[in-house]
Amino acid sequence: MSHVLAAVAWPYANGPRHIGHVSGFGVPSDVFARYMRMAGHDVLMVSGTDEHGTPIQVQADAEGVTPRELADRYNRVIAEDLRALGLSYDLFTRTTTRNHYAVVQELFEGLHRNGYIVPKVTTGAISPSTGRTLPDRYIEGTCPICGYDSARGDQCDNCGNQLDPIDLINPKSKINGETPEFVETEHFFLDLPALADALRQWLDTREGWRPNVLRFSRNLLDDLQPRAITRDLEWGVPIPLDGWRDRPDKRIYVWFDAVIGYLSASIEWARRTGDPEAWRKWWSADGEGKDARGYYFMGKDNIVFHSVIWPALLGGYSGEGSRDGEPGELGRLNLPTEVVSSEYLTMEGRKFSSSRKVVIYVRDFLERYDADALRYFIAVAGPESNDTDFTWAEFLRRNNDELVAGWGNLVNRSISMAAKNFGVIPPVSPAGLTDADRALLETARAGFATVGDLIARHRQKQAIGEAMKVVAEANRYLSEQAPWKLKGEDDKPRMGTILHVALQVVSDANTLLTPFLPHSAQKIHELLGGTGVHAPMPRIEEVEDLDGGPGYPVLTGDYTVGARWESVPLEAGRPLAAPKPVFRKLDPSIVDEELARLAG
Repeated sequence: MSHVLAAVAWPYANGPRHIGHVSGFGVPSDVFARYMRMAGHDVLMVSGTDEHGTPIQVQADAEGVTPRELADRYNRVIAEDLRALGLSYDLFTRTTTRNHYAVVQELFEGLHRNGYIVPKVTTGAISPSTGRTLPDRYIEGTCPICGYDSARGDQCDNCGNQLDPIDLINPKSKINGETPEFVETEHFFLDLPALADALRQWLDTREGWRPNVLRFSRNLLDDLQPRAITRDLEWGVPIPLDGWRDRPDKRIYVWFDAVIGYLSASIEWARRTGDPEAWRKWWSADGEGKDARGYYFMGKDNIVFHSVIWPALLGGYSGEGSRDGEPGELGRLNLPTEVVSSEYLTMEGRKFSSSRKVVIYVRDFLERYDADALRYFIAVAGPESNDTDFTWAEFLRRNNDELVAGWGNLVNRSISMAAKNFGVIPPVSPAGLTDADRALLETARAGFATVGDLIARHRQKQAIGEAMKVVAEANRYLSEQAPWKLKGEDDKPRMGTILHVALQVVSDANTLLTPFLPHSAQKIHELLGGTGVHAPMPRIEEVEDLDGGPGYPVLTGDYTVGARWESVPLEAGRPLAAPKPVFRKLDPSIVDEELARLAG
């Protein structure tokens, strides 16, 4: 057993999340975490809502509420949606907790002591009409590097380079279209060049990463610049230095505090378990966590923060850059084992855009369709290594032709025949197994090594494909053996053997598919006469802030129960009831209905 950290990108709390978001950070991380738990590893899966920064403040002003009120609203919406999708977080929290503030400030102070945070007078953008600071991402112009005409003030989404607003050609405010004014202001910068060599040495040790992630990350090291980590803001974590901590107009910038959330959420989880030091099993680079593995899940627009910025913060705090230094009170901290980045999911050929109404939110989707239908589509056709287009026609086909006609049909017909003819799981006849019986059972058993290895290496499309091959082989076996034709009393023992083999493979295939389809896995477990929890589910708990702040909901669960990653022999004689369909066949009319919603 090893300690495995599943660190999941933090959704921004300025609105509900759409299916493109959860295809990148949500479902892939949950498939991985569920498998690793089933395989016997001690998994800690953490995240929460990212709630600071000017975009929250701008939207709150527009709605006439405080930033905290806005964050409260969407924190709850997002947590509820992720629960409904079955994402098995040990703790899904938020960045406005006092625990998070304390951990962020500790890392800031440690980096500052070690010389990796330095003050610098820079140029900031303000709105001429309001005099307020304009956030980088609310300034748009032409990228000076690649010429892309819709680059943001913090990053060009076309070439991936980090930018400052003043670098843009013809910058404009996205809020009101005016040209920003640039004024001098003092801020603190993360001295990335002083950490570049350590980052390069670390990246050179990375194995098994997706090639696009490693190539992109190494390219960024060629021109690292100091990066501002404070902003002229009113909403965010205070700067923990004398002369700065009480200033109402300066805050730590959101990108710095959000990545630290992985650590602060782990610490909060430990504190809530009653063992405040338990987080070190996943984080301590010197102690019992030195052999732990950390996997970070996000969309490709967040690669830089996880493969360069976050390792730089961890290394600098641990005293591992060119200026050396000493670790802070948290000790030397583990760097990521792997950054698992997904590509983009588009919708009907267009980029997701809430403002343009090219979107379907998770909540709206789950009001009309089953969670496992969405999870299946993401697993089998999502943007794992290439940009992928979600179309309603393809969703319909995948659901009806694969989930319903393939997996659902195998479950239904094998259990129905056994329940009708025997009422229980029938035994294997004294005549024993045929070569065909043994071949199918071996195919199913072999799937555990194949599918598990692929999930562990973040090849989830291949993994679910291999699991569905087992389903296809079982359907073919039933068609060839045709137990429904064995009607005589003398044929009944052979019928029972065929159905016992089929049910055993249904059970095995169900385990193979549990990380992908946990809701239906629990139902199938019960249809096979099983009791107890097969696929544990998250729950929402209302908690108090550990340090006296306002209370809030968290997503958590007990994942010590549930199926193991192994074939479990079925007990002959276990009662069976006539099954109900596990998956819903969708009417083709949904395609036109959904396209009409999208149009208007």
